[in-house]
Amino acid sequence: MDNKRPDSMERINDTAKAMKFIDEQVESIKKTVGDGKVLLALSGGVDSSVVAALLIKAIGKQLVCVHVNHGLLRKGEPEQVINVFRRQLDANLVYVDATDRFLNKLANVSDPEKKRKIIGSEFIDVFAEEAKKQEGIKFLAQGTIYPDILESDGVKAHHNVGGLPEELDFELVEPVKFLYKDEVRVVGKALGLPDNMVYRQPFPGPGLGVRCTGAITRDRLEAVRESDAILREEFAAAGLEGKVWQYFTVVPPITSTGIKDGKRTEDWIVVIRAVNSVDATSATIEPIPYELLGKIVNRIITEVKGVSRVAYDLSPKPVATIEWE
Repeated sequence: MDNKRPDSMERINDTAKAMKFIDEQVESIKKTVGDGKVLLALSGGVDSSVVAALLIKAIGKQLVCVHVNHGLLRKGEPEQVINVFRRQLDANLVYVDATDRFLNKLANVSDPEKKRKIIGSEFIDVFAEEAKKQEGIKFLAQGTIYPDILESDGVKAHHNVGGLPEELDFELVEPVKFLYKDEVRVVGKALGLPDNMVYRQPFPGPGLGVRCTGAITRDRLEAVRESDAILREEFAAAGLEGKVWQYFTVVPPITSTGIKDGKRTEDWIVVIRAVNSVDATSATIEPIPYELLGKIVNRIITEVKGVSRVAYDLSPKPVATIEWE
């Protein structure tokens, strides 16, 4: 398979070019797939969402989307995937809530690499189990984009489908494999996907598993999820959504003394991180306006259970990495 972007291929930077690309891909997909069925691991991220919308336009219910909720997604993400794809696009969507399965496997595991391996391996197992339940699947769709080919020899490892069992002998369908991320977003807009899905900020494959640092506990995981939601809500209200490259919260496994209802407590610390970057190789700190920062802090310490302190991470990359794990 030729994995080199054609020299003659135009940059997709407006709606007209995106629609031309969509029409070409719809025709190509129909020709390739015929009356076969296609399986897709739909994470809700930009790449897999655009591929799903494109395939739905081309082959409708012949596409089977599998959305695995491993319990490490951000607040509202599983619901958004179900709403957009099942209710709005009438997709053939299989939703798997594997939260307990993942969190039980991750119990007492503190090493970041072991956590990543467990999450990746378990995802493959869950996805393979769902794949075996389907009949007539001949193709596997992936949200491979051109930087994946350039950087990882064509294997989109963070989608975790490269390790499927050999008996699941599917032919790959990768309709956006020659596009850069900005082009994928333009195509997603042209396909009618919502802005908060198309312009979704970078999110690690292990999800909140690397922002609930150390051994994951359910209470800290909820503190990460809820504080992250508050941060995103306030950034959006302040007009910073889409202007700041990446922003999130981290809850490390340390407690700090606090006072609630006149009583001494030992509660978690939430760390706010907001950075700007072009390609993630380096990052600068986004200066959050002090009034906005105060509002975010007040909401977190009053609305998030088990939290008594908020810190603001001012470390650029290098030396610090963007994520904490």
